[in-house]
Amino acid sequence: MNAVSDDLWISLPMPAFLIDQDDMIVDINPAAESFLNASAKQFKGMPVFDKLAIDAPVDEKMRRARADKASMVMNGVDVGSGSTKPVSCIVQLAPMVHMTDHVLMLVEPRALADRLGRSMSAKSAAKSAIGMAEMLAHEIKNPLAGITGAAQLLSMNLNKDDLELTDLIVSESRRIVQLLEQVEQFGNLRPPLRQAVNIHDLLDRARKSASVGYAGHIKFIEEYDPSLPPTFVDADQLLQVFLNLLKNAAEAAGDAPGTIRIRTFYDMSLRLRRKDGPAKVPLTVEIIDDGPGLPPEISTEIFEPFVSGRENGTGLGLALVSKIISDHDGWVSVDSVPGRTVFRISLPVAPKDASDD
Repeated sequence: MNAVSDDLWISLPMPAFLIDQDDMIVDINPAAESFLNASAKQFKGMPVFDKLAIDAPVDEKMRRARADKASMVMNGVDVGSGSTKPVSCIVQLAPMVHMTDHVLMLVEPRALADRLGRSMSAKSAAKSAIGMAEMLAHEIKNPLAGITGAAQLLSMNLNKDDLELTDLIVSESRRIVQLLEQVEQFGNLRPPLRQAVNIHDLLDRARKSASVGYAGHIKFIEEYDPSLPPTFVDADQLLQVFLNLLKNAAEAAGDAPGTIRIRTFYDMSLRLRRKDGPAKVPLTVEIIDDGPGLPPEISTEIFEPFVSGRENGTGLGLALVSKIISDHDGWVSVDSVPGRTVFRISLPVAPKDASDD
């Protein structure tokens, strides 16, 4: 491969396998290494059907792809290996133009494809919802101020029993105003002022702040990779992200003692598709709690505005997290089962010439 094709091969966001005319694996890309939890050295030169468990007649499809010089697509195919359980995937086969009888096999896990599709389709709807919410927030705050003021005037001439009602009006009006201010904050978040930042410094600040407040009953476990390079973020905004995630994790435990694990590591496999080409986001932070997990009915929509798993939740905390991470060219995702919820954030490395002032 030349330099351009090498770069494309490494940058492919889905697992890819190059297979020769004898169905031997010539190469696999970094995404395939991550998918199979194995290195390329373990697969190169090995028969593809000895190393991969594929629940479909892929050998026949590959023969047809070579003979007809045509691409093939198979949906809902279970793909796995000896060390990984089968995963439902979309498998695509394409004959190589300049490599006789070689076939490129792309394996796209369905969960990832579905999640990305939902995320992209929801962006425009979320943007419209937030725009409408901002407008309503602005219009509602003025009459609420009048209601609060009127209730306070009435309370001056009321007996104790009636005072409880005016106090309720005032307190509930103020609560609504606070919610509306959160909506306005979400819509008016300034663009990030990015600089080189040590991600562990921010995590330590967030943990200490949480420990003396809402997470005082929580045990924290830190698993940091000290070799991580700086990331390129707005420190204040990313600190807000970590505080929100730690607050959610602490609240998931309720009043019972719980554990929050904060883990950092370097993962080269994840790349995001941008207009100017694939972008690497290898700096990874995981915040893991042992709470009951997300309600299944909202687990795929948890980052959308006004979606909350708590009775009195506003549904803006995680939407704000998603917006901030997106503004930083990063990626946030969640995996949740009862007893283990993992929020995972992936961020870019700071450019070599980035300032840390």
